[in-house]
Amino acid sequence: MLGEHKGKSLLACVEDYTVIDLETTGLSSSVCEIIECAAVKVRGGEVVGNYSRLVRPYIAVPAFITGLTGISNLMLRDEEDIEHVLPEFLDFIGDDIVVGHNVGFDIGFLCAAARRMCGDEFANDYIDNMRLSRRLFPQERHHRLMDLEQRFGLHNERAHRALADTVLTQQCYERLKQEIRQREIPADRTGETIDKEET
Repeated sequence: MLGEHKGKSLLACVEDYTVIDLETTGLSSSVCEIIECAAVKVRGGEVVGNYSRLVRPYIAVPAFITGLTGISNLMLRDEEDIEHVLPEFLDFIGDDIVVGHNVGFDIGFLCAAARRMCGDEFANDYIDNMRLSRRLFPQERHHRLMDLEQRFGLHNERAHRALADTVLTQQCYERLKQEIRQREIPADRTGETIDKEET
């Protein structure tokens, strides 16, 4: 569960941001671990840098996760653990607004790891493509990353690998920004307002 000092969820068109994606050993940030983290840094709407690292967990990667991501225990055996990877990953993100797909999941894991390691919070403001999609396309039944990929005519050859998913998420966010601008939706709305409109 995110701490009280988490950043704000935004409905916004921003030109400078960092897209993040994590692969993990499961769904619970309290008992599962990060096994891959990736980010792409965007300035002026264009990708200017990327970060991608595998992470060696303290628990075995379940067979289901290996089947989903292709990441095996053997692949992670010689990688560094989260204590070494997280500081440089957070340094790459910096103070940027974070963009992701269902990004609350990733932020939950970052918050949990940061609290365990240094008692700190991950407090960057964030934009969730899934929420934007629900806001902009309420008639659509599904809003998964693969659904946005198909809707916008994009292609991801390595689904469920963190760097490929960040690249796809960045492309989807740019398409969602086009929709926001074309519809002249105010770009200073918070997640609280979005939640009320979604219910």
